[in-house]
Amino acid sequence: MKIGIITSTVREGRQGLNVAKWVKDLADKRNDGTSYEIVDLKTYNLPIFGTNPTEEQGKAIKDFSAKINELDGFVFVTAEYNHAPTGVLKNALDYLKPEFNNKAASFIGYGGVGGARAIEQLRLVLAELGVATTQRNVNLLLAVDFVNFSEFAPKDHQLPMVEELLTQLNNWSKALKTLR
Repeated sequence: MKIGIITSTVREGRQGLNVAKWVKDLADKRNDGTSYEIVDLKTYNLPIFGTNPTEEQGKAIKDFSAKINELDGFVFVTAEYNHAPTGVLKNALDYLKPEFNNKAASFIGYGGVGGARAIEQLRLVLAELGVATTQRNVNLLLAVDFVNFSEFAPKDHQLPMVEELLTQLNNWSKALKTLR
């Protein structure tokens, strides 16, 4: 089993990569036979969907497609911007469909209300891509899990929820793998 931990932001000073590293560290400690890796959208530099990509951007799209295709499930680490997931994440999702089909996803959101509204919208988008989403998500609040609303410092009460999220994700991913 291979699970990708997908970031949703590319801007300087972003906290999403720190959250993704925290999730990966917790997941790796499970020693459950599943491999976890961070899929950082910033490294792909995908063009705006619907534009004519340059040769370099076309390669980035193919590389992103290949990476998603090889994974069995996903943890989306999503920021919430303007009550929604980031444009960068939505743009990346728009490029692919068969690569996501019959796979599972979980969400770790962060923002003023823990990314809850972004997560709800992502559930709708991923349903269209044929992705099953887990019941458990983790909501990291800027006022609680970040020092001065900007430096990631998760509280220990989040740990059991991350554990439950990963258990649900692994179970769904294993079950759905039998369909592919």
